[in-house]
Amino acid sequence: MARKSILLRIDPALCEEIERWAKDELRSTNGQIEYILRQAVVKRRRPNLPEPPPETPNEQKEGEPE
Repeated sequence: MARKSILLRIDPALCEEIERWAKDELRSTNGQIEYILRQAVVKRRRPNLPEPPPETPNEQKEGEPE
């Protein structure tokens, strides 16, 4: 799946908290932000809209070799 790059301005304290959370979940910070956003979209989604694409199992997690 192609990914779109975006610039995100975020409070440093919030970023540090997300980084810690990502580390606990064995994800990259980017992966954690994407996970959080995906969960928020699913929660907000109206019943008649299609489901978002699932996480791909081959997404590289932080600390894994390429």
